[in-house]
Amino acid sequence: MATSAKDAATTIIMAGKKRRQPRSLAAGRPPTIQRTKSISRTATKALINKHHLLEKKKQQAVARGDKAEEAVISADIEALGGLEHYQQASLQGQRHDRGGDSSRVLIQWLEPHLTLRKESRRLRMLEVGALSTQNACSKSGYFDIERIDLNSQGEGILQQDFMKRPLPRDSSECFDIISLSLVLNFVPDPRGRGEMLLRTVQFLHQPDNYVGELANSFPSLFLVLPAPCVTNSRYLDEDLLGAIMTAVGYNKAASKTTQRLVYSLWKRSSRVPTGGEFSKKELRPGSFRNNFSIVLK
Repeated sequence: MATSAKDAATTIIMAGKKRRQPRSLAAGRPPTIQRTKSISRTATKALINKHHLLEKKKQQAVARGDKAEEAVISADIEALGGLEHYQQASLQGQRHDRGGDSSRVLIQWLEPHLTLRKESRRLRMLEVGALSTQNACSKSGYFDIERIDLNSQGEGILQQDFMKRPLPRDSSECFDIISLSLVLNFVPDPRGRGEMLLRTVQFLHQPDNYVGELANSFPSLFLVLPAPCVTNSRYLDEDLLGAIMTAVGYNKAASKTTQRLVYSLWKRSSRVPTGGEFSKKELRPGSFRNNFSIVLK
């Protein structure tokens, strides 16, 4: 019996020691910052698509002057978490395990010309719809970046609507490159998309400002769209997108299409847009296609 009592006491002491093992410093810190909960790729896509659909319906209600319908749709958007929730979903889509940062493609295209350039000045980039200050362009050392977004997600990103941004007063306020990565598709109406593309030209330097290697890629526009906007739209395909961009004043410098995204780099080719009118016309019928389009007046 004595032996059994001794063994029982030893067991209690050892259990106490196990409970008193030191914890890590991280475990002892108060939970002041919580990581954003990750959501699945399917849920991310569904949320983004829902936002796009509601924004489109809201724009249609505004065009009709239907204040009651506009209020209902605005409430639906807020119920989804508003623009901030949409941006969180977009950030989820930029994770490395989901395709990652789209600006890595841009750096791959530009780096051969940037490393061979004779001048050492950093180039000016305007990143519209910026969600992060830590993407590939930011880390490359090649650019001084001005970042803007409708709903700033943190320091280093100015809260601003590109369509209301004051036009450059002189060349010192112009840019060498503009990034529109997954921005144009969020503009709710086709004509607004065309107006945005036209407006980008006014923020870029003149083409004859560049010599040597830089003249091969600048001034330019980096455009990224969800692949279905180009590959599965009733009203837009790759050829029509090219024709619209030519009319705006760009020539295609590079492009890449994946299952999820269409990447393209467009070099400004003229001092003023060459003109042209593109309306919403069906190119590819089919009930399974989407209605994404760009109208240029």
